[in-house]
Amino acid sequence: MIRISDTAADALRTLLERKGGGTDAGLRLAVRRGGCAGWQYEMKVAPPEEGDEVSDFEGGRLIVASDSIEKLDGCEVDYVDSLSDAGFRILNPQATRSCGCGTSFETAGEPAPDPSEVEECGNE
Repeated sequence: MIRISDTAADALRTLLERKGGGTDAGLRLAVRRGGCAGWQYEMKVAPPEEGDEVSDFEGGRLIVASDSIEKLDGCEVDYVDSLSDAGFRILNPQATRSCGCGTSFETAGEPAPDPSEVEECGNE
């Protein structure tokens, strides 16, 4: 199960009102191979696809891609708005290491990614 902070829920409601995307759209989260730590988060406003996990809350919807449910289980989505950056952040208790920019991570028990499959983030 994935949670969303009150701050992130407010930001998501505002985003969905602005972007639209259809009545069944929400913030769709996925994990893909890549990034400088091995796995990277992918977020977009989109409708759910078959098998996705959907969490509805007042005025919004959080969607987890079916192939990413295991890697995102127990996560919390938060929203940060600071002088240098603003956006959704995923707090992942399964991450044993994150890259400097916070967009990619590594989990315990997985082999290190092949260097040819890894993208540089520019912050390390």
